[in-house]
Amino acid sequence: MSEYRFMTLARHIIEGERKHPEATGELSKLLSDLSLAAKVISLEVNKAGLVDILGFTGHNNIHGEKVKKLDMFAHDMLLRAMEYGGHLCVMASEEEEDIIHISPHYKVGKYVLLFDPLDGSSNIDVNISIGTIFSIYKRISAEGKPGLIEDCLQQGIKQIAAGYVVYGSSTILVYTTGEGVHGFTLDPSFGEFLLSHEKIRTPKKSRIYSINEGNYLYWHPGLKKFIKYLQEEDENSGRPYSSRYIGSMVADIHRNLLYGGIFMYPSDSRNPKGKLRLMYECNPMAFIVEAAGGMATNGKQRILEIQPESLHERTPIFIGSQAEVKTVMDFMAKEEVNNEAYISNKI
Repeated sequence: MSEYRFMTLARHIIEGERKHPEATGELSKLLSDLSLAAKVISLEVNKAGLVDILGFTGHNNIHGEKVKKLDMFAHDMLLRAMEYGGHLCVMASEEEEDIIHISPHYKVGKYVLLFDPLDGSSNIDVNISIGTIFSIYKRISAEGKPGLIEDCLQQGIKQIAAGYVVYGSSTILVYTTGEGVHGFTLDPSFGEFLLSHEKIRTPKKSRIYSINEGNYLYWHPGLKKFIKYLQEEDENSGRPYSSRYIGSMVADIHRNLLYGGIFMYPSDSRNPKGKLRLMYECNPMAFIVEAAGGMATNGKQRILEIQPESLHERTPIFIGSQAEVKTVMDFMAKEEVNNEAYISNKI
């Protein structure tokens, strides 16, 4: 019988902290609170077709997008689960315009939590996998006082933990503290996350790419050439590649994390800054993928090294297996050089 047959998430976190004598146990409690919220959200997602929870609230979020009822349920559940523990000084959510202060009724802690309560929520009504993404930092403002926006606007490289939960055919929580990536599947029979994917390593090369090809017309010329390159037949390099696009970032990246592949949400002529949020989606996913041996870039710069300027900043992202991420960067850089040479000749 496997040693990890009954390794629960709580036990795994505690055993990880034992390797660090300076650990106080606060992070393990924070992650346990997150797992509790994930269990409750999972229950609601799984019965979404049976109760009056689907559909729109009638309101828009700060991005002008319609907010669904389940989005707000997940958002509120995370707030309720995380606020009382005394581990956080401030939170920020994709669904809130400003930072979320901890109630004066609760103790203020030393950690910062950023989260996307329900990624891929446009897929709720058609029963496609969706997920929760979270990111944890240590505060940089004075301890003992309410957190500030500066605590939230830290580079992704300063994360101390990040993770996501996929609500699909099963509910899986994946997390890292920067030292290995581990996945836990929720056993509904007794309500515990059990270790199911230990020390995940994403393959360095693959034959899968994920991108919304409906936006092809508006892409960077180098990206267009890269996609055509992937579609060409070449036995030596393993081409053509297979296109696998779910339309839910957390689901696409979870698959690629396990099987290898590249997920791309680029900028285009209509969205020059990209569409995905740096703080709530790209930074935590980049932290996880890099810890599993992959790469994440905006096409020019490592995602984790971007200095955010606002809570809801957007960025292009190319994330996944090293070989494919490096190749798309080469294609785009080469096209930039060709364009500069063309302009110089015209002058």
